[in-house]
Amino acid sequence: MQLYIDTANINEIREAASWGILSGVTTNPSLMAKEKGADFQSTIQEIATLVDGPISAETVSLDAEGMVREGHDYAQWHPSVIVKVPSTTEGLKAVYRLAKDGIRTNVTLCFNANQALFAARAGAFIISPFVGRVDDIGVDGMSLVREIVQIYRQHDLKTMVLSASIRHPRHIIESALAGANIATCPFKVLEQSMKHPLTDIGIERFLADWKARQ
Repeated sequence: MQLYIDTANINEIREAASWGILSGVTTNPSLMAKEKGADFQSTIQEIATLVDGPISAETVSLDAEGMVREGHDYAQWHPSVIVKVPSTTEGLKAVYRLAKDGIRTNVTLCFNANQALFAARAGAFIISPFVGRVDDIGVDGMSLVREIVQIYRQHDLKTMVLSASIRHPRHIIESALAGANIATCPFKVLEQSMKHPLTDIGIERFLADWKARQ
């Protein structure tokens, strides 16, 4: 399973990229808004110098015409750009048209398997079920990932499944076990995933033993 970072913060991306684990980056309008004064195009292009993999850039239009227009614009910024569109009927229209033009899409805000099936049939490159937000309404978000993975495998659909709205390290493990192709994670979750008290204790003991032999 590939790991993406879900942020528009250049410092977070640079640090995570230095670990050698990143295969891509996802951004959205909310994440971009957190980076005060940052230019969208320049940010995406700088990310492309740090990570050699897909970079999702989200449209803000609600109609297919607008999404397609923005998608064509974004696709010129860098070959790694994936155009992100919402799981709506207008989004499906945009996916279908962009796919015919050779532009890859990430269909976001997916909350049921029907949306995922339709997105794949329209030609989506990536589908993004929102695990954490499904959990928030009292439903097992990971079951949605498992459903999508099973449907895609059973019907030989090539769209990649990306677990989004990852809230904690366990979500990463569960996504991998469910068969997701990708998990996109906030930087803090990536950091938390590499921390364990027994690791810290082990390091302390090894160093103490080493000093004791001097």
